[in-house]
Amino acid sequence: MSDWSSRPANGEADGLILFDGVCVFCSRWVRFVLKRDREARFRFVAIQSEAGRALAARLGISVEEPQTNAVVWGGRVWFKSDAALTVLSVLGPARLLMRGLQATPRPLRDAVYDQIARNRYRIFGRSDVCMIPDPAQASRFIT
Repeated sequence: MSDWSSRPANGEADGLILFDGVCVFCSRWVRFVLKRDREARFRFVAIQSEAGRALAARLGISVEEPQTNAVVWGGRVWFKSDAALTVLSVLGPARLLMRGLQATPRPLRDAVYDQIARNRYRIFGRSDVCMIPDPAQASRFIT
C-alpha cells in the first residue's frame, strides 16, 4: 500500500492494535501500552496470528513484511507514526510527548518511522515466537 493515511475502520472495533509479534521493539511497545493503559482501552493482535493475518489482509498490510503497525480508534484505522501518536494521545502521562511529536509534519515522522521499521530486527532483535502476555493480560490479546 502506498497511502498510509487514516481511513474508516469499516466495522473494526476501537482499541485494537495490530503489531509484529516477533519484533522485540514492537513487543516492547505493546508492554509500554499495557503498563499505561489502566482502563484497558486497547487490545492487541499479533500479525502472525490467524486473526492478525486476516486483519492485515483487510488493511492492505503485508503479513510477510509488515511496513506498519495499525490501531483502530475513533472509528478510523491509523498507520505508521499516526498509529503511535493516536495511542499516545489516549494514554495519560504520554500526552505531552504526543503533542510534541504531533507538531512534526507527518511525512517527516513517517520517514523516521520507516527507517526504524526497516531496521527493527537488526537493531532491536527478533524472537522466534510471538510475545506471550502474562496471564493477567492474556484476555487483551486476540489470537
